[in-house]
Amino acid sequence: MTIDVVIPLFRPGEEFVTLIRLLKKQTLSINRIILVNTEKPLYDEFAGRVSFDASEYGAEVCHITAKEFDHAGTRHMAMLKSNADVVVMMTQDAVPVDEKLLERLTAHLTEGVAVAYARQLPRKNAGIIERVTREFNYPGEPQLRDASDIDRMGIKAFFCSDVCAAYRRELYMEVGGFKAPAIFNEDMIFAHDALMKGYRVAYAADAEVYHSHNYSGMQQLHRNFDLGVSQADHPEVFEGIKSESEGKRLVKYSLKRFNRLRRPWLVVPFGIQCVFKLLGYKLGKNYMKLPQSLVRKLTGNKAYWDINVKK
Repeated sequence: MTIDVVIPLFRPGEEFVTLIRLLKKQTLSINRIILVNTEKPLYDEFAGRVSFDASEYGAEVCHITAKEFDHAGTRHMAMLKSNADVVVMMTQDAVPVDEKLLERLTAHLTEGVAVAYARQLPRKNAGIIERVTREFNYPGEPQLRDASDIDRMGIKAFFCSDVCAAYRRELYMEVGGFKAPAIFNEDMIFAHDALMKGYRVAYAADAEVYHSHNYSGMQQLHRNFDLGVSQADHPEVFEGIKSESEGKRLVKYSLKRFNRLRRPWLVVPFGIQCVFKLLGYKLGKNYMKLPQSLVRKLTGNKAYWDINVKK
C-alpha cells in the first residue's frame, strides 16, 4: 500500500514543523507529502523565520491564493495530484502522538472502508472544557459504521474529520470525492456519500494526534456559523437529521464530567460557550435570509464569500 499525505497550509506555526518531522519517523513509509499553501509570501516568511526547507523532508509545495482556497476543492485538487493507494488528509496543527500513527490509521482501511479518521487528543494547554469536549467527540473505543447506523446514531454515523483521515483513493473517486464549494464539513459530506454508496466509515481510536483549540465565544460563533452554512447548503445530507440532539448529548456528558472532576463552576463558562455555538449555528442555517454584510461579519471564512455569494 502506497501512502501520500496532503496538508493545506495557511500561516503555519512551529507545530507544523513538528508534524513534518514526526511524519518522516513513521513506521510506514510515505510516498509523497503534498503541501498546498495559501498565499506564497506568507509561506516564504514562515520558511525564512524557522529555516524550513520542504525538500529536506521530501515534501513538495504548491501555492494558491486566498480566493482559490476551498475546503473541498483544494483537498480534491491535491487528491488528483496523488496516485497512491491511500491519501491521508491532515491539518497543519495536528501532531502525531507517536511514530505509529499511519500504521494504526491505515490498518482500519479494511475491505469496504472508504475513510478512517484518527482520535484527537487535547494539547497540554487545553482547558478543561475543551478536554471534555474532545473526550466526547473522540472516545477511546473504535467504531465501524455503515448506512444502517444513521437511524440510530443520526449525524454521528457520518462524523469524520480531515484533521487526520485516511482515504482509499480508488473509493474516494468512486464515491465522487469532496463536493465543492464547501465552507466547512467536506469530510462529513463525503462520509455520508460513502455510506449511501454502501461503503463504511471507520473511527481509528488507536491512531492519535494532538489537536485542540481554546476558542473564545466569538470564535465559536464564527465556526458554528460556517458549520450551519454547510448544513444549509447540503440538505441532501443534513435535512431531517438534527445536529441539536448531538449537542444535547454533549451538554449532558459535560455536566457529569464537571461534577466528577469537582469543577461544577465550569457550568457557567460552558453554558456561555454553548450559547455562542447555538447562536452561530442557527444563524448559519438561516444565512440566506441575512444581508451579505451581516454574513461577512458572522463567518470565519470571509474569502469564501468573495466567490460564493448566494442570492
